[in-house]
Amino acid sequence: MKKYFLFIAIPFTLLSCDVKRKDKIADDSKTDSLKAVQKLSAEADAMRNVTTVQIIDSSFNFGTITEGEKVEYSYRFKNTGTNPLMIFSASASCGCTVPEKPEAPILPGETGFIKVVFNSSGKKGHNEKDVTVNSNANPAFPHLKLIGEVKENK
Repeated sequence: MKKYFLFIAIPFTLLSCDVKRKDKIADDSKTDSLKAVQKLSAEADAMRNVTTVQIIDSSFNFGTITEGEKVEYSYRFKNTGTNPLMIFSASASCGCTVPEKPEAPILPGETGFIKVVFNSSGKKGHNEKDVTVNSNANPAFPHLKLIGEVKENK
C-alpha cells in the first residue's frame, strides 16, 4: 500500500510545483504587459499636448582635438509653444557620444539644454555624430550635429 501511495504522491507533487511555476511566469508577463501599456498611455497623453520648439544650436564644430580628449557641449533650444515641452529620450549615433536630456518639462517660453559629451578615444580623422531627440514637439526635434577633427595622439 505504501508503494502505491508514493507512486501516486510523487508525480502529483511534481505536477503541482510546475503549475505554480507557470502561474508565476504568467503573472510576470501580465505585470510587464500592464507596465508597457501604462507607459504607452502616458506617452500618448503627452503627445496630445504637442508644442513647438525653436532650436538655438543645432550644430557644433569642436575644431581639432587630440585623440583621447573629451568634448562637452550643451545644445540650446526654446519652447515656443503653449504646452510644456517634454523630452522623452536623447540618443547618439555612436557609443562614444553620450547625450543628457533634461528630466523636467521645459515650460512655454523657457530655454532648455541637451548636454553632449564626445569621447575621442579610438577616433581619428573627421568625425560627425548625430543626436536624435524624441519629444512632444511638432514638427519633430531636428537632429543635432557634433562635428570635428581628431588628430592622432603621438
